[in-house]
Amino acid sequence: MNFTHPFLDGDGDDKLHEECGVFGIIGAPDAAAACALGLHALQHRGQEAVGITSFDGTEFFTRRGLGHVADNFSSAESIAELPGQMAGGHVRYSTTGGSGMRNVQPLYADLASGGFAVAHNGNISNAMQLKQELVSKGAIFQSTSDTEVIIHLVATSRYPTMLDKLTDALRLVEGAYALVVMTPRGMAACRDPMGIRPLVMGKLGDAVVFASETVALDVVGAEFTRQVEPGEFIEVDFDGSIRSHRPFGNTPARPCIFEHVYFSRPDSIFNKRSVYESRKNIGMELAREMPCDADLVVPVPDSGTPAAIGYAQESGIPFELGIIRSHYVGRTFIQPSDGARHAGVKRKHNANRKIVEGKRIVLIDDSIVRGTTSLKIVQMMRDAGAKEVHFRVASPPTGHGCYYGVDTPERSKLLAGRMDLEAMREFIQADSLAFVSIDGLYRAVGLEGRDKACPQYCDACFTGEYPTPLTDLAGRKEKEAQLSLPVNKVA
Repeated sequence: MNFTHPFLDGDGDDKLHEECGVFGIIGAPDAAAACALGLHALQHRGQEAVGITSFDGTEFFTRRGLGHVADNFSSAESIAELPGQMAGGHVRYSTTGGSGMRNVQPLYADLASGGFAVAHNGNISNAMQLKQELVSKGAIFQSTSDTEVIIHLVATSRYPTMLDKLTDALRLVEGAYALVVMTPRGMAACRDPMGIRPLVMGKLGDAVVFASETVALDVVGAEFTRQVEPGEFIEVDFDGSIRSHRPFGNTPARPCIFEHVYFSRPDSIFNKRSVYESRKNIGMELAREMPCDADLVVPVPDSGTPAAIGYAQESGIPFELGIIRSHYVGRTFIQPSDGARHAGVKRKHNANRKIVEGKRIVLIDDSIVRGTTSLKIVQMMRDAGAKEVHFRVASPPTGHGCYYGVDTPERSKLLAGRMDLEAMREFIQADSLAFVSIDGLYRAVGLEGRDKACPQYCDACFTGEYPTPLTDLAGRKEKEAQLSLPVNKVA
């Protein structure tokens, strides 16, 4: 979501983080209130900033703020500032160089055709190139968000209708997007041709609802209708009429498989599958592929819990909460130094000493990113008296960066990007270390395995096989190569 891409900047904590979640509703008398409630259900997708824009039939209203949804939209006064039967909102996670109010969405602009507000989940991988072209033609940018590129492309399109303008704009972009758009004529929702980022549709009485996850529909009391299909553009008018368009043809879908591993809430349905069931199945696959002679299966809470339940059920090893998590501490990425961040791990997780003391432990986590948290947790288990600590990971090694709307460290900071399995085991100081295979992951989500010729999901963070061009990255690497060329000295 930032021109200063999270893959290139910022420390972050030792998890991959979705950058945002979107929610939109049209045809509801209390649209802003429903939007705030839906965004609260999506808080896990973005915890740094939140915004809501509403439309009352004449005028657009926007309220944005840093922090959580409850920090900004918990009072009747805050909701009263957002009148109308249509509202769209956004929760954001950003990194160094991308935070601040100017990047908080929805972004709004007055175009020749009227007001235009957009909330975007994803990342445009040729945003820098497009921005440079637009600036050279006189465009003025107010944010560092790649979402603003979409607004400028819509504004400069010569097509007559908003559908055609937005389609024209999106044909120029690469990467991933799930969009909720508001205009004086109604609401539109659109998903990129490969469906990398999620988007679903529901009904709340006569109102139509769009959200990043089905859990947001559940929380507001909406009935799930269906997912927005990859490459689909849905228009909803104020009279409730719905029109579906497929302007980008049919491209093989590649939804993000990490939604099953970590991003989505366990009580969501993603790609027609229960996320909770998928995570349990991953743990069962892991137990079959990488068994361990141990006394207890212990999850790294909370993200490792469903996989640990599956591992325990398949292996027959008892499941125990050997680590207790405090839910009342700030996220560790806020800490300014490595020392403070590592102390934050201790504040967030504490060993259940009476459970683990003298035991051989199988630790289950969803992923290993930098490895720093894994190291601290292994040491915590040893300090609590664990006899052996075996680490099992409910995803393949994360050795590649994501450019589709996920905060990922540069590859040199990814443990699997710079070490083999044995070196990783030594780094986290575990007695053994193993990951679920890529085919095991695909089996866990209901497939026979990964189709190497045409993968069914985007799994680039594991395989390095990116489903779209990465124009900005290629341009950056080309410039770096040019800068590194030796200078020919003239004698």
